[in-house]
Amino acid sequence: MHTYARFPVTLVRGEGLRVWDETGREYLDLIGGLGALSLGHCHPAWVEAVERAARTIGMTSNLVATRPQAELAERLAALVPIEDPRIFFCNSGAEANEALLKLVRKHGLRRGAPTIVVLDGSFHGRTVATLAATGQPAKRAEFEPLVDWFRFVPPGDLAALDEALAPGDVAAVFLEPVLGEGGVIPLEAAYLRGVRERCDAAGALLAVDEVQAGAGRVGEWLSCSLARVRPDVASLAKALGGGLPIGALIARADLAFEPGEHASTFGGGPVPCAAALAVLDVIEAEGLLGAVRTMGALLRREVERLAPAGTLAEARGRGLLLGFETAPGVEAAAVVEGLRDRGVLASTAGPATVRFTPPFTIAADDVDVAAKAMAGALAGAAA
Repeated sequence: MHTYARFPVTLVRGEGLRVWDETGREYLDLIGGLGALSLGHCHPAWVEAVERAARTIGMTSNLVATRPQAELAERLAALVPIEDPRIFFCNSGAEANEALLKLVRKHGLRRGAPTIVVLDGSFHGRTVATLAATGQPAKRAEFEPLVDWFRFVPPGDLAALDEALAPGDVAAVFLEPVLGEGGVIPLEAAYLRGVRERCDAAGALLAVDEVQAGAGRVGEWLSCSLARVRPDVASLAKALGGGLPIGALIARADLAFEPGEHASTFGGGPVPCAAALAVLDVIEAEGLLGAVRTMGALLRREVERLAPAGTLAEARGRGLLLGFETAPGVEAAAVVEGLRDRGVLASTAGPATVRFTPPFTIAADDVDVAAKAMAGALAGAAA
C-alpha cells in the first residue's frame, strides 16, 4: 500500500553514513532510518552481535527468559533516570506508547482519574490509542471517533496545563520532550520542570515519549534528562535497536503490568535484544553521547552559517535530532528534493521543516558535505 510518498530511489547497499542506489549513485544518509540507525549502516560490532545471536537461538516467546533480554533490561534499568524501573519489551515506538497509555490509564482508573493530558502538535504513533493521543488533527480525522481519554493543551503553556489539571481527573501528563513529527520543537527546560512539579502536586504521573529523541539521539539516554527531569514512565524505540525493530516501556516498579495485563509474542526476542546491547556497548565504548552533542552543534552551526539570506527561518533541535524551518515561500519538500539531487538524503517534519536524524557516528567531513548541500538546496528551493 502507498502509505509513504516514497522518493524515486531504490537503495541496495549501505556502509556507515553512505548508501548506494541500484544505479551505483552514492548518498549521504541523514535520514538514518528516521532516527533508528544510531550506529550507521552495517557497523561491524552490531553486525557481529546480530549474526552471533541468530546463530545461537531463534524465536522463544516470552513464556521463557533469554540472556539477551535479561541483560538488556538490566542495562536500561541502570541507564535511565526512573526509580526502581521495570521494563516491557515490544517491537516499535507505537507499541511502546500503546503499552504506556494502557499502563497509565490503569493507574488512573484505580484512583478515579481516567484522563491523560497530551500536547497539541505531538505525535505518538498510528495505532488507535496513540493516534488519539496525537495532537495533529489531520492525522486523526479519517479515523474518528477514537478513544476519548485525552485532553489537549498547547506546548509550553503552564497556565493551560494548570487548567487541564484543575478537575482532578488526570492520570498522567504524556509528552515528547522534543516534538519530533510536530516540527522538531524542543520543550524548554523550565517548562518541563514545571510539568514535573505540577504532576507531583496533582498526584499525576509524568510519562515521556522518548521514541524519537531517546536512546542517545540528543546526547543523553533520555532527552528529558537535559532538563534534569525524572519521569515516572518512558517509552524508547528507534535508535535503541540500531536498525532492528525493538521498543521498550520503562516504568516504576509499583506501576508495572501484572501477568495477563499486556503481552507481546515477538517483543524482546534474543536477536533484537542482542542488537540493542551492541548499540549500548558501542555508544559507551566510542563516547558517542558526547559526539552526538558536538556533531549536532557543529551541523546546526554550519547550516546556519552557509544558508543563503532569507531562506532559513530557524534552526532548532537537540543533539542529532535537528529541524531547519524554512522561510516563507521556501517549501521543505523542495529543499529535501534539492538535497537528494545533491546526494544527501533528509526528511521533512511538517511542510516547513527539514529534519536531519543522522547516525551518531557522523563525522566533521560529513557535516561539511551536508551543510554545503543544504545551502544549495535552500537556494534552489527559494528560486
